[in-house]
Amino acid sequence: MTSNPVMLRYTDETQVLDSSTMEACSGVRADLKHCLLSTDCCIKERKTPKQCLSENHASIPQDCYALLNTFFECKRSLV
Repeated sequence: MTSNPVMLRYTDETQVLDSSTMEACSGVRADLKHCLLSTDCCIKERKTPKQCLSENHASIPQDCYALLNTFFECKRSLV
């Protein structure tokens, strides 16, 4: 029997994260990214999603904030 090799990644804090941990929240992250990039703040004002979130820009729908919270909870559950 052959086993699948596990890809490891070392962070600045010298923690070892395997690929399954890294991919656990990737779907929510992708949805959040798409949601934020489709706002007027990013499209018309050409700001980054981080800038838009920090300003609590009016063009960001509640769905994006819900995804942001879900992403936060997902990452927190990995700790």
